[in-house]
Amino acid sequence: MAKTKTPRKTLPAGIGKVLKRLHYPLDVILLCVRWYVAYSLSLRSLEEMMAERGIDVDHSSVHRWVIKLLPVFEKAFRKRKWPVGKSWRVDETSAKVKGQWKYLYRAVDKAGNTVDFLLRAHRDKAAARRYFEKAIEPNGEPETITVDKSGANLAALEALNVERSTPIKVRQNRYLNNVVEQDHRAVKRIIKPMNGFKDFRCARIILSRIEIAHMIRKGQMCETGVASSAAEKFYSLAM
Repeated sequence: MAKTKTPRKTLPAGIGKVLKRLHYPLDVILLCVRWYVAYSLSLRSLEEMMAERGIDVDHSSVHRWVIKLLPVFEKAFRKRKWPVGKSWRVDETSAKVKGQWKYLYRAVDKAGNTVDFLLRAHRDKAAARRYFEKAIEPNGEPETITVDKSGANLAALEALNVERSTPIKVRQNRYLNNVVEQDHRAVKRIIKPMNGFKDFRCARIILSRIEIAHMIRKGQMCETGVASSAAEKFYSLAM
C-alpha cells in the first residue's frame, strides 16, 4: 500500500477538513478505520498489522482517526440508508465505559434490519423515551413495537402514545424479541477486544460506527450504481 497523497480536491468538504491534520495517505486511514469497526481487532493489533505491511502507525493515531472521521461517515450513511419496516423489536445490550455498565438501546425490524441505536448512561423510562423519539424521527412511526418485560420501555411507550392520535401497538414478548437479541451478538463481538471504553463520548462514536459497518454488511445502504462489496460501500462514504 503506497504512501501517496490522495488529492484533497476529490473529497467532500467534511472529509477534506478532517484530513488536513492527518498526515497519512487516505487509503491507509480508511483501511484502519474500517477494520477497527468491522472486525474484532484491538488498536494494538491494527498497529502490528500495519507494521507487517511496512507502515509505521501508532495505535493512538488509529484511535484519533476513528474519532475524527466516523462522525462524518455516519452523516453520509444516514442519507443512503434503506427504509425499515413498520414492526420493530426493541432491546438493550450493555457496554463498559470507565469500568461502569452503560446501555445501548437497539431495534431491528422483523426482517432483521437495524432501525436505530442510542447509548445511554441509565436504563430507565427517560432513556427509553429518548431512544424511541430518536428512532422515530428519521424512520417514521412504526405500527408495532415489541419489547421484553421491561417496565421502563413499556412506560416510555405509553407516555409517547398519550400524545398520538393513532397509538403505536405495543407487545411484550421476549420470544418475539429473539431477532434483536441475536443481532446484539454482531456488535458485542466487535467491542469485546476493546476491553471497554475510556469515556462516554468515544463510546458513543465508536459504537455508532460499529452499527454502521454492521448495517452495510446487512445490505442496508442504497447502491449508487454497480453492485459493490461491503468494504467498497464503506469507503464510498468518504468520496
